[in-house]
Amino acid sequence: MNSHEIEKALFEAARGFDDAETQRAFLEQTCRENDALRTRIERLLTVESEAADFFSVAPVLVPEEAESGNGTQDNASEPARSSAETAPAMVDRYRLLERLGEGGCGVVYLAEQLTPVSRKVALKVIRLGMDTERVIARFELERQALALMNHPNIAQVLDAGATESGRPYFVMELVRGIKITEYCEERSLDIRSRLGLFVQLCLAIQHAHQKGILHRDIKPSNVLVAEEEPGQIGIPKVIDFGIAKAIEGHPATATVSVRGQFIGTPAYMSPEQAGINPHDIDTRSDIYSLGAVFYELLTGRPPFDSEQLANAAPDEMRRILQNHEPLPPSRLLNSIGQNELEAIAVRRQSDPSKLLATLRGDLDWIVMKALEKDRQRRYASASGLAADVERYLNNEPVSARPPSRIYRLQKLVRRNRATFASIAAVSVALIAGLSTSTWLFFKEREVRRQQALLLAEAEKNEKITRAAFLAREGKPGEANALLEQIYSLPQRPSLDGVSAFRAVGDWLALQQKWQEATRRFAFVMHLDELDFWGSVTIDYQAYAVLLVETGDLSTYAHFCRASAARYSKETNGDAASRILKSCLLRPPDAALSTLLQPLAKAAENAFPKSGSKPWAAIPVSLWRYRCGDYRSAAEVALPKEGQSDTSAATATNCAILAMALFHEGKVEEARGNVARAQKIVDAGFARLNVGNGSQGYWFDWLFARELLREATAMIEGNGSQGKATEELQKVR
Repeated sequence: MNSHEIEKALFEAARGFDDAETQRAFLEQTCRENDALRTRIERLLTVESEAADFFSVAPVLVPEEAESGNGTQDNASEPARSSAETAPAMVDRYRLLERLGEGGCGVVYLAEQLTPVSRKVALKVIRLGMDTERVIARFELERQALALMNHPNIAQVLDAGATESGRPYFVMELVRGIKITEYCEERSLDIRSRLGLFVQLCLAIQHAHQKGILHRDIKPSNVLVAEEEPGQIGIPKVIDFGIAKAIEGHPATATVSVRGQFIGTPAYMSPEQAGINPHDIDTRSDIYSLGAVFYELLTGRPPFDSEQLANAAPDEMRRILQNHEPLPPSRLLNSIGQNELEAIAVRRQSDPSKLLATLRGDLDWIVMKALEKDRQRRYASASGLAADVERYLNNEPVSARPPSRIYRLQKLVRRNRATFASIAAVSVALIAGLSTSTWLFFKEREVRRQQALLLAEAEKNEKITRAAFLAREGKPGEANALLEQIYSLPQRPSLDGVSAFRAVGDWLALQQKWQEATRRFAFVMHLDELDFWGSVTIDYQAYAVLLVETGDLSTYAHFCRASAARYSKETNGDAASRILKSCLLRPPDAALSTLLQPLAKAAENAFPKSGSKPWAAIPVSLWRYRCGDYRSAAEVALPKEGQSDTSAATATNCAILAMALFHEGKVEEARGNVARAQKIVDAGFARLNVGNGSQGYWFDWLFARELLREATAMIEGNGSQGKATEELQKVR
C-alpha cells in the first residue's frame, strides 16, 4: 500500500466516527509519528464538513394549513418570508422536514413524499465521496431483491436515487420507534419479554436470508421498536436492509478494511467481517451480529467494549474481534459491582441472584454459540437461533451446548501460540532423537498400514464436515451423496457428524425412504454416544420409530434396553418422557418394564405441569396402558375440548384411547377414535414436512401411524398385532 492509499484509508476511517473527540483521539494514535499526514487528513475532514452543508440547513417545519390539500399554499396572500422558508430543502419529489439522526454513512431525515402519493418517509442521504453511479446501480439491483421481502418486522425500502449534486439517497418506510435496547431498558422488560422481541428479530432476518439478502449491519440502532397500543409490547422493525451491500461497491471498501470502511459496526461485527477480505462473509455473519444484540439485551452492554474498540488502532481492533473471547453473560454480570448489578436486575424485573441464575446455563450457551469465532460452530440459520430461544421459553432442552474439552484446548493453544510452539519444538526434538531406537520396534508394513488408516479416517472426517456444511446450506441431496461414501463409523463422536447425518436422515424420511433414513440415524446414535444432554433424546424418538417401521425388532429390543438403562437416572421430565415414549412402541416385557419405571416416574411428575399439552399426555397414557391401567390411560389420552384435530399428538392420543376403551368393552367408542385418528394421520402424511413442531415432526406422524396400526389390528381382530408381539417377545 503506497502513501496515497494509506492517507485515503486513514481519512475514510476517521470520518466514520460520529464525534470530533473520538476522531481526534484516533488521529493522534495512528499519526503520532507523522504530523504532516495528520494535518492533511484534518484538512480533508474540514473540507468534507463544509461540503456537507448542502444538507445542514435547518429544515422547514410546514405549517398545519400547508399540510392540508395538496401540500401547497398561495404565497401572494402571505407576508414575504425568508428564502429558506419559501424554498425548503427538496430532494427530487421529497421535502425534508426534520433531521432524525446521523450515522457512519449518512444522515437520516423525516421527509414528505409529494408524488404520486403524499406520505411521511425516512430519507437517508449518503455521505460525499461515494462512487455515485456504482452505488446507485448496485442499490437498484439490491432494491429489486428487497422488493421481494414482505415481513411485518422489516421496514421496506421504497426508493433510491441521487440528488442534483450527485449524492445517493435511499427512501425507507418511516418507523417511529426507539432502538430495541433502549426500548427494553426504558420499560424495564423482563427477560422473557426481551426474548420474545429477539425471536421476532431473528425470524425477520431469516426471511431476508431466504430471499438472498444479508443485512451486514445488525445493531440495536437498526432495530426500532414502537408501541402500537399503550401497555402492549411493541413490534420490532429492522431498518437499513440492503444499504450496506449497496455502498460496498465503492472501490475503497474492496481493498481497505479500516474503521470507516467496514461493512458493519465494530461492536456488533463478526470476526470475518473485520478480516482482510470483508467479502468472505455469509448469513452466519448476521448470526454473529444477532448474538451481539442478544448479549446486550441480556446484560445491558455489547460483548466487547465499544469505547475500547473506538480508541483502538484498526489492527488492534481487528485482533480483539478475531482473538478475544467475550465473557458469557452470567459471568460478565457476576464480575461487575454490586450496585451496577442491582440496577441492571431491577430493569429486568429481577434481583441479582435470580438474574444470574436465569442467564447461567441455557442462555449463556445460546449466546456464546451465536458469538462463536469459528462460523462453522455458530447456528446455521437465524431460524435455528430463534428455535433455540423458543425451546428455552418452552422449558425444552436447547441445542446449544458447552464447548468440549478438545475445543477449549484448541482455544488455549491459539491464545498461547508462542508457548505451545516452544513446547512443540522441544517435543519434536525429543521425538527426532528417539526415532532411531523406536523404529526398531515397528515393521515398515505396519507403519504404512497405520498411515493408511489415519488417512482414511481423515478423509472420512473431511467428508462429514463437508456434508454438514452442505446440509446447513440447504443442500441435503449433495450431503447425502457424500455420506453414502462412508461405510464405517467414525472413531470419535462429532458435532458435525451429528448435524450432517441428522439433516440427511430427516430429508430421507420426508421422502418416506425409511431404510436409508434408519441407517443415517444409526450413525447419529453412535456419534452422540458420549453426550447425555437431554436434547439428544429427540433423535432417540426418530431412531426408535424407524426401527419399528422397517421391521428391525431385534435392534429395537436392544435399543430399548440400552436406552432405558442409560437414562435410568434422568430427572428432566421432557428427556425422560421422550425415552419412555420411544421404548413403548411395542409392549415391554417384565425386564424392560422394570428398567422403565424411573423414567415413568419422572414423566408422571412432569405431566401435571404441562397437562394441557397433547404431546405431554402421550408417554403417560401409553405407559399406563402398557401397564394394564386402561381406565386411567383413557382419562389421560382423552383429547381436551377445543384441541386441534390436525396434530400428530391428537392422532396418537386417539389411538391410545381407542385401545384403552376396547379393553374396557367400549368397542363402538373405540372404533370412533380409530376413525378420527385415521383421518388425522392420512391428512398429516399428505403434507409431511420437517415443520416447526406445532403439528408434529415426521417421526411424530410415524409414531401415530404405528400405534394406529396396533389399535386397528386389535379392534378389527385380525390378530396381526398379537403375532408381532409374540415375535418381539421371542427376540427378547
